[in-house]
Amino acid sequence: MSPHGCKLNMKIMEIDKAVYRKNINRVIGVFVGSLAVLSLAFGAALIAVFGAETVDPSGSTGNFYLNLIGVVLAAIVCVSVLSRFKDNPYLKEIYYVWQLKQLHNKIYRKLTKIKNRATLHDINALIILKFYYASLKQVYLLDNNSLTLPTLEKDIAKLDSQIMSQNLTISTDQFEADLLNKIV
Repeated sequence: MSPHGCKLNMKIMEIDKAVYRKNINRVIGVFVGSLAVLSLAFGAALIAVFGAETVDPSGSTGNFYLNLIGVVLAAIVCVSVLSRFKDNPYLKEIYYVWQLKQLHNKIYRKLTKIKNRATLHDINALIILKFYYASLKQVYLLDNNSLTLPTLEKDIAKLDSQIMSQNLTISTDQFEADLLNKIV
């Protein structure tokens, strides 16, 4: 793993969209429910221990910050639990998509440079673009993002045409996150 949490040799994984959607919806529901319950519990406990007993004339108890701390503590607990179970088979696809989205952000920050290098026939840039477009398409399809799919399909066709015109064989399997460090 790289220092930023992305696998160095991230491969595109086949995902059953129906299972992914069902699992992500359940995880989101449990996360939101847990966050709400834990926020209330932590807030109530903090108010019981540190809260003001008197109400000022405006009707405020002055416990806003204790409730806010309760929400922050609840978020920390929920994220910690999710992080602890990220390798659970139930969360495998969800964690994979999350990693892809993190990687997409890294690539997007260098996308202009990558595209410029690709026009200069830089093999690393072409490999990055091949992976980026293929994995972006997968995420768009999983997240039902059909609005930007036609533009992405055009970008894929343009890249494939460029690769073919140079008689290259480029695969998403060639991608390594370290290739991004070679784009300056």
